[in-house]
Amino acid sequence: MSSKTCLANKIAEVTLIFWAIKVVATTLGETTGDFIAQTLDLGYIVGLGITGAMLAILVGAQIRAGVYHPALFWAAIVGTTTAGTEISDMLDRTLHVGYAGGSLLLAGGLLVTLFVWYRREGNLQVSPIVHRDVEILFWIAVLFSNSLGTAFGDWLVDGLGLHYVVGAVICLGVIGAVLAAHHTTRLNEDLVFWIAFVFTRPFGATFGDLLTKPAASGGLDLGTYNASAICLILIAILVAIEMRRRKRGGASGSGPVAPVIATSTTKPQGDQNV
Repeated sequence: MSSKTCLANKIAEVTLIFWAIKVVATTLGETTGDFIAQTLDLGYIVGLGITGAMLAILVGAQIRAGVYHPALFWAAIVGTTTAGTEISDMLDRTLHVGYAGGSLLLAGGLLVTLFVWYRREGNLQVSPIVHRDVEILFWIAVLFSNSLGTAFGDWLVDGLGLHYVVGAVICLGVIGAVLAAHHTTRLNEDLVFWIAFVFTRPFGATFGDLLTKPAASGGLDLGTYNASAICLILIAILVAIEMRRRKRGGASGSGPVAPVIATSTTKPQGDQNV
């Protein structure tokens, strides 16, 4: 059992609006990462240095915070998606590992993180998270999963030669199949969450490619700057809706996992088995 306890659960309630913000956040991370590395022509190593520093500041502030702040939480999520974009592209284009090889490396990192988490806590539940060291593991897992999602999405498009829309549909199909299996079998809700979390990343990334790539490549040719601005506005609107809903409900912390992902009652950390 973890020794350091936070004042309250600081992870967003997992509802439909959670997944809507997550998808837009992944798209923003994709377009912003490409804007830094490609549009500004800073390269992936410098891009990772910039986005990594931003991520460290945001996640550090999130971990130090005593309560859940929606704007801070989602800013940290965007930080992981932006850095994840640079990590994935650096593995492929700078280190020449390839998107398939990068996907395997990042999947290994995610599995190791989740294994350590499970060995320490006896579960992988994300709501509530009230221990500081579990929150640290959560953010490490988030970074790996968002980096993995980026690499996998790019592999679908660049490696297999699929259109951006086809790649997005495949990712949605995987998420739908997992959710169907969860509601028709005894598939663990924590496993469902992490699979959905990983595959919403390539869905958002392929949507980002659809917005930014030239028309000749099947995109809308909005450019990384315009696409990033659109996504930023969408996230601001969605987070404002979440904050208004929380204020209207008088919530002081995030609630349990909603039926959109899970139906069972959340148990205290350390008591729920996979």
